[in-house]
Formats: sequence, structure tokens, C-alpha cells
Amino acid sequence: MTLADIPLRELKKARNKVALYEASLSLMGEKMFREVMLDDICREAEVSRVTFFKYFQRKEDLLLYFMRVWLTERMIEIEAEGMSGFTAVRHLMGKVAEQNRERGGLMPSLISFLAEMKMHPSMPEMSKAEILLLFPHHVELGSRSPNMFDLFRQCMTEAQMSGSLRNGITVERAVQLLFTVFYGAFLTAQLYDSPDVADVYETHLFMLENH
Repeated sequence: MTLADIPLRELKKARNKVALYEASLSLMGEKMFREVMLDDICREAEVSRVTFFKYFQRKEDLLLYFMRVWLTERMIEIEAEGMSGFTAVRHLMGKVAEQNRERGGLMPSLISFLAEMKMHPSMPEMSKAEILLLFPHHVELGSRSPNMFDLFRQCMTEAQMSGSLRNGITVERAVQLLFTVFYGAFLTAQLYDSPDVADVYETHLFMLENH
């Protein structure tokens, strides 16, 4: 399927939705997401507030949309490069550090929102048109709803099979610890004003590996 196969009405909806997502990212920079005004997002995307609420129930749903896009991109990279085990995990966390350098307010905003709502990221569904716009060269992978739990479990199973997972740590325990590292080490880096989140991630991952 190509964009030419998508009905014009569906394509317009998808373009508006993606425009809102991209506008919210362009306006963030070092700001926390709560500081980005909905009216500014709509103006940047050239979409009305009424139209916005046709696609998203609340402004913060854009953070979950970001998570869906970001995690799908990482899974595409991991599969394309044949990464596995701790190599795949390091790639994922390295991309968090890279994102933090580009938009310092994004990850703290996402973590704050998830903590406030007492929820794990629930990946929003995407239409075929959205997938074609966002992942034109990886439609099959883009169509899968990404799941970080499944990704971590796969990586830690691979690490266990290769002998790189520290002795005495089960796959399920390692998955729990990776979630703690993913969110907690990021906040630790913020607390200690670390110039490079990647270094803090590496310190924690080191404790999970055989050496």
C-alpha cells in the first residue's frame, strides 16, 4: 500500500495528526511540556483547537504519541542492524541521551506525566496513513504496536543465552531492573546535574552484566 491508495479524507486526517505531533516537538526545546501552549501547537500545525480534539483527548496525549513513534524508530534500527542483548539496550538508552540533548524537557515531561497518571505507556493505535507518513520504508514494522516490556524481555533472554547477563539474575528480574534503569537513572542524572545521561545509564547497566 502507498499513500496514493489512501482515501483523501483519511490522508488529510493523518497529515493533521502528524503535523500536531511535529509542531509539539518543534516548540519544546528545553521547555517542559506543560509550558508549551495548546494554542501555539495548533498555530504551528495550522490546525484549529476543535480539530486537535478530534485526534487527541488532551494535550498530554501527544507525549504518548511521541513514545509510540520514538520506540517504533528504535525497534526498526535494532532489527535493521541485527542488535541483540545488551547491545540493543545500550542503543535504546543512547537514543534517550541523544533525545535529551536535543529536547531537554521531553523525557522529564513524559516521566512526570506517567507518574502522575500512575500508568505505563499505552501505545496509541495508528492508521495506515499515519504509518505510511511516519515510517514510509518500514511499513510492516511501523504497523506493530511497540511494547517496551517485550523488547526488554527479548534482550535479556538473548543476554542470558549468550552468558552476558549477570549470574543469579533471572530474565524477569532483569526486565524489572531495566525499567528502573530506563526511568530512574534518567532522573538520577537530572538530580546530579550529569552532563551526559548516557554515562549514568552505563553505570547501571554495568551492574547487570557478567564481566
